[in-house]
Amino acid sequence: MGSSHLAAPGVSVFLTVRNEADHLAGAVERIFAQCYEGPLEVVLALGPSSDATASEAARLAERFPALVVVDNPSGRTPEGLNRAWRSARHDYLIRVDGHALLPPGYIERVVSVLEQTGAANVGGMMVPEGTAPFQKAVARAMSSPFGIGAEAFHTGGAPGPAKTVYLGAFRRADLEAVGGFNEAFTRAQDWELNYRLINAGKLVWFDPQLGVVYRPRRTWRALLRQFYQTGRWRAHLIRQYPRTASARYLAAPAATVGVGIGGVAGLLGLVARSKVAPLALAVPVLYALGVLGASVVASRGLDRPTRRRLPLAMATMHLAWGAGFLRATLERGRTGPRDQGT
Repeated sequence: MGSSHLAAPGVSVFLTVRNEADHLAGAVERIFAQCYEGPLEVVLALGPSSDATASEAARLAERFPALVVVDNPSGRTPEGLNRAWRSARHDYLIRVDGHALLPPGYIERVVSVLEQTGAANVGGMMVPEGTAPFQKAVARAMSSPFGIGAEAFHTGGAPGPAKTVYLGAFRRADLEAVGGFNEAFTRAQDWELNYRLINAGKLVWFDPQLGVVYRPRRTWRALLRQFYQTGRWRAHLIRQYPRTASARYLAAPAATVGVGIGGVAGLLGLVARSKVAPLALAVPVLYALGVLGASVVASRGLDRPTRRRLPLAMATMHLAWGAGFLRATLERGRTGPRDQGT
């Protein structure tokens, strides 16, 4: 295993789920298929669900004695994560989620990198994979710099210190030192936790070999909701930590404003036969051409039904994120935006 220890240390894998009946079994089965040599348990925080997640969790607990189910009455992600890791037995804590599929050898490598680097958090890449055409289009957009940016955990890069990583693996003492996940953040709690770890002088380490399969949203409506809420929470994060603001985070809101104002003004101008109509429409037209061009570049190797859906997926991610970010500017008096579902 590459560790200096004679015996592999105990590991607790933790996750929180709600309405994950379709994916939960696959996620849990992948964990227990790891062939890890040390003690291993899975702690699952179960939120109130409208599908069969509770019965699926109970069935999996009967099948896998090392699966522990704890209650998460609020159903909120940060509270569930805290309940799960604080209920865990072991000091090495590996986060997964209900959409994640661990590759073989993941736990062994995570433990090895934690011990070799001394990092407080080790993680790798989100590897989006879809089955239906729209889900495959979302997956390709998520792994493209034209989709949601060029963060290493989306597009890859060299191993080393990072601002954030996908999922993550922790030492209990480091999580306890910073108070765990901030329960004020319904979303972006992983990024916020890593920010506090780094500010506390601890190391967050990215390893591109730690790629975890992620199942994106299957429908346009679900994708729209996801990115709208993500944009709102990113604005709240920047408000709380102003030093995290960057031009990259302003690109989507700027595009949303330009497309919205330009589109409305251009259409009104056309109705009124105004000479400014073509000028107003230039921004949304140029944006659309940019998305189409980026989709052509990013679509190599995709089948035709997926290629046709890629521009819609990419534009939805940009404009929904931007709209959520702009909406959050109207919520300055709140501790955070009200999450309206995933």
